[in-house]
Parts: sequence; C-alpha cells; structure tokens
Amino acid sequence: MAKLYFKFGAMGSSKSAQALITKFNYEELGMTVWLIKPSIDDRDGADIIKSRIGLSASAQVITPEQSIIEEYKKAGKHDVIIADEAQFFTPEQIDDLRALVDDEDLPVLCFGLRTDFQTHFFPGSQRLMELADSMTEIKTVCACGRKATVNARIDAEGNIVYRGNQVMLGGNDSYVAMCHKCWKEGRKIHRAGE
Repeated sequence: MAKLYFKFGAMGSSKSAQALITKFNYEELGMTVWLIKPSIDDRDGADIIKSRIGLSASAQVITPEQSIIEEYKKAGKHDVIIADEAQFFTPEQIDDLRALVDDEDLPVLCFGLRTDFQTHFFPGSQRLMELADSMTEIKTVCACGRKATVNARIDAEGNIVYRGNQVMLGGNDSYVAMCHKCWKEGRKIHRAGE
C-alpha cells in the first residue's frame, strides 16, 4: 500500500541529497520517478535540484497556481513521486499529493524543512505533518554538539536575524542549523578560518 512520506530536517541535513539518492535507488530497480520542485526554489536553476555534495537532477517545476494532480496527468504515469523543498508547496498542493497516494496507490516522498527561521511551520510543512503516513527527521548537529532543530537566518557578520519575511532563499551564507538553545541565546556564527 502506497504512503505519503515527509522527510524533514534543518538546513544542511542533506535533504536534497537524500531525495536524489532515493530517486537513483528507484530508477536502479527499473521504476520511473516523477521528480518535482516548487517554482520558488530557483537557486540552482529553475528546474534543477542540487545537493551541497554535488548531486543534481532535472525536475518538473510546479508553480503555486498549478494543480499537482493535473500536472501528474500531463506528465504520464510514474511509479513514484519525489518532491524536494516540499515546504514551499501550498496546502492545496499537499492535498493533491495525498489524493495521488490514495487514488493512484502511488508512493509520494516529500523532502523539506519543517519550520522557518522563526521556528514557525511553513504552510506546506504543516499540511504534511497533518496528512503524512510517515514522518522521518533527517538529523543534523549544531556547532555546540546538540541536535540542530532551528534554521537560523544570519546576516553578513554572522549575527542571527529574528525578523523578516518567512521566505528568503539562501544556503550556507544565509542559514545555519542550530539547536534551540544556541538560537535563543543569539550565538554569533564563526566560520572556519575566521
């Protein structure tokens, strides 16, 4: 029986790498994968999913206005759906993914962040937490050694930013995974070599 999976973690926990490795594993077994990503994530190119370790693949881009069910029908039948940066899908699009699991008996694996830099749910992540059959945390570590759960937004000087728009695309230059204690205490970020 197919399931809706949500595999979440803080920044730097290798979510995209896990998504691409999962894609490879399915394809190695001769299965077809529909790899999708939300249009807002264009850091590595509009239709590219790229991990920090260098893995990359082309994906179908989904805009907030599009129905994932309708786009799946256009794409043709596949054995599995893998969605990266799933936090940026709308709640309605998450409902579409749930419907594809239920109606098409199609496994759907979503990878993404659970919360933003202020520790609030992204709308897509909240809906996944409400609907997923399986939720797995992909763990990473704070510089202090504790488990990182917060996606701390930082400025150019390494200071933690606590205010701003929920969505600001960035990588290691803009975000650092931290434990809640370090985030709350406002620990300044010191990069190697500084």
